[in-house]
Amino acid sequence: MEFSAKQIAEYIQGVIVGDENATVHTFSKIEEGIPGALTFLANPKYTHYIYETKASIVLVNKDFIPEGEITATLIKVDNAYESLAKLMTLYEMSKPKKTGIDPLASVAANARIGENVYIGPFACIEEGAVIGDNAYIHPHVTVGCNAKVGNGTILYPHVTVYHDCRIGNQCIIHAGAVIGADGFGFAPSAEGYEKIPQIGITIIEDQVEIGANTCVDRATMGATIVHKGTKLDNLIQIAHNVEVGSHTVMASQVGIAGSAKIGEWCMFGGQVGVAGHIQIGDHVNVGAQSGIPGNTKSGSSLMGYPAIEPKQFARSSAVFKKLPEMYSELGRLQKELEELKKVDKLKDTA
Repeated sequence: MEFSAKQIAEYIQGVIVGDENATVHTFSKIEEGIPGALTFLANPKYTHYIYETKASIVLVNKDFIPEGEITATLIKVDNAYESLAKLMTLYEMSKPKKTGIDPLASVAANARIGENVYIGPFACIEEGAVIGDNAYIHPHVTVGCNAKVGNGTILYPHVTVYHDCRIGNQCIIHAGAVIGADGFGFAPSAEGYEKIPQIGITIIEDQVEIGANTCVDRATMGATIVHKGTKLDNLIQIAHNVEVGSHTVMASQVGIAGSAKIGEWCMFGGQVGVAGHIQIGDHVNVGAQSGIPGNTKSGSSLMGYPAIEPKQFARSSAVFKKLPEMYSELGRLQKELEELKKVDKLKDTA
């Protein structure tokens, strides 16, 4: 499928600089541009590639001013990266999609299946489950008893949705993710650890994306909730009774302990750890590998363990590198002090 610069500019409300009839049929990175490809320039570090790229059309921000000859047609927009995302979404939506239930799928007789649904081979839809309109269930997915999957939601291969859990509309859950496994609840006893039944559920609201092999545990009682628009990377652990606010993003290997409450529009770098039973405010940014042991105010930026303000962390890190030399110097000063004390004692007894 081909699109002209004119069609693209109309769709993303851009301004064309160059040939409005230039056409594209694929996407590429700017440094790997080929004829017939559309690319973008958003990071100034890549600016030099725009003068040599072979791509036919380049999306640029409106404030971009060329400093040399460019052979590609430019489309100037408010935000090149955001416009690219819109175009890639349109491209993805234009691809033909399968519908229907594969003969090798297992669908319970009392499961409710919406319109234009695809259920792939070896998928299992158990008793009382509900699959919304236009949902896309890839092979080897399991949707447990009485679980619900919303309209337009995509479950990639080997996703497991445990019984009674609810997934909203327009969600994307990637391969191997587990929604609603038991929370880590055990009561110590004289003979070991007694399992505490996890009788709650997991709720994933609309437009949430969950990465491969991420786990969102069910609640001990009540619900673990991931609110609307949140994006979770691969290999994340969301423990029982956690609540993640809307539009929060978390990079790979984040771990949230039980009953923590995370605010809206937060950003967590990779391997951030959050202690249980604490509250993180809205718009909190946390650097990679940081640990948060206590409540955090809205608007905070944190880094390190325990997590502190980034500038303070940077200064502390600079001091940390000098600790061996400082330790040696401290030892030398202690010896000098002891010698001085000995001298003072001799003077006192003289």
